[in-house]
Amino acid sequence: MRNSDFDFLTGHWTSRQRRLVKALAGSDEWYEFDATLDCQVLLDGNGVFDVLRAPERDMEGLTLRLYNPDEGVWRIWWAAKTSGGQLDVPVVGRFVDGVGTFECDDTWEGTPIRVRYRWSEVDTPRPRWEQAFSTDGGQTWEVNWVATFSRS
Repeated sequence: MRNSDFDFLTGHWTSRQRRLVKALAGSDEWYEFDATLDCQVLLDGNGVFDVLRAPERDMEGLTLRLYNPDEGVWRIWWAAKTSGGQLDVPVVGRFVDGVGTFECDDTWEGTPIRVRYRWSEVDTPRPRWEQAFSTDGGQTWEVNWVATFSRS
């Protein structure tokens, strides 16, 4: 059976990216920039690969998503050209009622954190992705990166 969770993301997208200037610092100062995303859904929908590019920020990164049907979960890895050839710790999760939530434990600038990626509005022409960090095990979250996608 084919997995269709990330079919909405297939193809070429433009996006507006919004990031906190300083995460986990109590800041509410954001910067914005444009980016493109090129996404392929592979392996009967159980593998997804995309490349995000934001030339004005000198940013380029890739995402690898792999679905484990036995566990019913996705593992999502991110790597940027600044990550020294390393994939981040994968966030793990699934879609429930059209919202994908994926989490993991990691560190940010030496601080232990919980990381959350969330995909929403995936059944609209403008899907939304966000990243949030928690320093209290997921009781409270600080959203620090939001992206809204549209077809170019």
